[in-house]
Amino acid sequence: MSDGYILSIDQGTTGTRAILFNHEGLPVKMAYREHRQIYPRPGWVEHDPLEIWVNTRYVIKQVLEGSGVNPGEIKAIGVTNQRETILLWDPETGNPAYNAIVWQDRRTAREVEYLKSKYIDLIRSKTGLVPDSYFSSTKIWWILDHVPGVREKAVSGRVIAGTIDTWIIWNLTRNSRDVLTPEKKGAHVTDYSNASRTMLFDIQRIDWDRELLEVQGRIPLEILPLSRPSSDKSLYGYVGPEIADELFHGYRVPIAGAVGDQQAALFGQAGFEQGDIKCTYGTGNFILVNTGATPVFSKHGLITTIYYSIEPGKAVYALEGSIFVTGAAIQWLRDGLKIIEVSAEVNPLAESVSDTGGVYFVPAFTGLGAPYWDQYARGLIIGITRGTERKHLARAVLESIAYLTRDVVEIVKLETGSEIKVLKADGGASRSDFLMQFQADILNTKVVRPMVYETTSLGAAYLAGLAVDYWRSIDELRRYWRAEKEFIPRISEEIRERLYKGWKEAVKRALGWAREVPWAYGYE
Repeated sequence: MSDGYILSIDQGTTGTRAILFNHEGLPVKMAYREHRQIYPRPGWVEHDPLEIWVNTRYVIKQVLEGSGVNPGEIKAIGVTNQRETILLWDPETGNPAYNAIVWQDRRTAREVEYLKSKYIDLIRSKTGLVPDSYFSSTKIWWILDHVPGVREKAVSGRVIAGTIDTWIIWNLTRNSRDVLTPEKKGAHVTDYSNASRTMLFDIQRIDWDRELLEVQGRIPLEILPLSRPSSDKSLYGYVGPEIADELFHGYRVPIAGAVGDQQAALFGQAGFEQGDIKCTYGTGNFILVNTGATPVFSKHGLITTIYYSIEPGKAVYALEGSIFVTGAAIQWLRDGLKIIEVSAEVNPLAESVSDTGGVYFVPAFTGLGAPYWDQYARGLIIGITRGTERKHLARAVLESIAYLTRDVVEIVKLETGSEIKVLKADGGASRSDFLMQFQADILNTKVVRPMVYETTSLGAAYLAGLAVDYWRSIDELRRYWRAEKEFIPRISEEIRERLYKGWKEAVKRALGWAREVPWAYGYE
């Protein structure tokens, strides 16, 4: 099948994107819309689920109208998403019980400390994860305990839960009879990769785990979505009648794929071989390496996750290093400090100096993820002198992204016992030649940027297309990946290690800061 298109919906931390892809894996039309970031208290981050749903419909409409494509030519829809962000809602009305609690949110630090003290080995052995506020389970626990009436509704079946992929798929299929869960008024589903990010999913049995549900706030199993392969030939469901009429000229388009955004990026980068590795430069940085059909459990601070699945009850696994804040630090320069007006200004500003003048920036706004896993770390700028200018800070922010990536890559090499010959880069910040060159320099590894930047959206499209035989096999998809530019290391070993040593010293000074002043972050 070479005719038609696949529609990819990519719901990210800062906005929602829709892209139509053709059979060569090339984008035909794209639309994007940002949503609000809600900060009720220090360390809390929320999104309005209804705003996200409005924006999802908006970008779909913009893509279809702007491309002129007949909706009947869309063979399937794939969804990818900001993985750990979670919400609960009423399946009768579609109204959220509370805002979506975002993966960056730190409000559940106490619950995490309890889990670390009592159940860390249980959680690691079943989920491959390190107990952290990053993951979904303690966010559900918090909503059940702190939002009046929600626990009672959960027990009686009047609310259901899901990550953002589940929320979007349920809304797309609402009131459709052709879904896997008609009793939920829509397709209440998630894929194995997203389920593996909740801290409630046994990644070897590939199913929700009752023991994990019990120890993490007595979460009712019944509120969780049906877990399915990332590419599902059974189909999650078809677009419901209202959405079909509003957006698709009445066509009942199938929803056939879902996958977490970082797994989608590796899939879109044709990371099909064991050992293939990519780094996505987005709001945060996420490094994934394909470890094959058997999970590899990290001993040095990485997490083990499900990469993707194309068959019920089976999965391909990955090791992952999750860096919470990288591109978001550039937004902070723009919106917080206001030293740039648009994000693109950071590159020429950084390149206007040959170095940072000894300044290091540690972007631990919401703690540090892999390999440190310190939820009490906080952001730090160190090395400032009277001669420090905004251009030095701009360069330090970009360099911090590369340093954090090296922190994780060093652990990947340790865990896998092999060198990294090529790092595939994608995401918004990978457009920066300065950053990509500094990344190659500080890693001493070739960095390759693909022709199609939006590999997250592409990965979701590939998985949906495979489910409906739009693409016949993974071997076919390999042919479509193309490099746009390569970056080769060019600094000396002495300079590389001197710079990196300074970085490690800066990180030491950022660790644990919220423990020193807990009152400032709502921990008292």
